Amino acid sequence: MTKPDISHASAAPLTSAEAQSLAERVAAEMFARDRASQAMGVHIAKVGPGRAELTMKVRADMLNGHATCHGGFIFTLADSAFAFACNSANMTTVASGCSIDFIAPAREDDVLTAIGEERSLSGRTGIYDIEVRNQRGETVALFRGKSHRIKGHVIAEAAP
Repeated sequence: MTKPDISHASAAPLTSAEAQSLAERVAAEMFARDRASQAMGVHIAKVGPGRAELTMKVRADMLNGHATCHGGFIFTLADSAFAFACNSANMTTVASGCSIDFIAPAREDDVLTAIGEERSLSGRTGIYDIEVRNQRGETVALFRGKSHRIKGHVIAEAAP
């Protein structure tokens, strides 16, 4: 479960409302610079401390030779949800590793939703699980990402 205290140890803990507001501002800033997600038609549905929910409609140009959504697009959607979730505290965080299991195919016009949630956060590292579902609620893929916090902040003026 995500804790509302997402600040540095030397700063006062954030309230739940402050943490939510920060997560929303960080997501907006990251999305404005995320040309890959924009080009894929990804939309932010929800964000919060340690979590993110993104959607994407599968287009004809995303289909592979089997007429199903190319796994790379599903991976990228899940990876983007991972990025928004693990950067929600405004601490620049990158992936140190990730894996995906494809459970079912996605087809043209399916609307995929990637729901990312923090499972563990300790020091500079975290673990996040992302489930990708179609519009019928069927699981398409399960993604696990490992994060590593580096120097810097997504939004400099909002740094804790």
